[in-house]
Amino acid sequence: MTGDVVNLRQFRKQKVRSEKEKQAEQNRLTFGRTKAEKNLTSALNEKASRALDQGKLDKGDDEV
Repeated sequence: MTGDVVNLRQFRKQKVRSEKEKQAEQNRLTFGRTKAEKNLTSALNEKASRALDQGKLDKGDDEV
């Protein structure tokens, strides 16, 4: 009937460590990109934007 004895101080410290590790992992994903990766993403976004703009049709004034 007896359960395991848990040291609450150690439990709290472990919980804080795991939360910090989760935050660190999120920061690595968000900010851990090299300059080359950032430049590549920027270039791909600009290329996609230009391709989208090229496909647009211009409406003339006489087409109303």
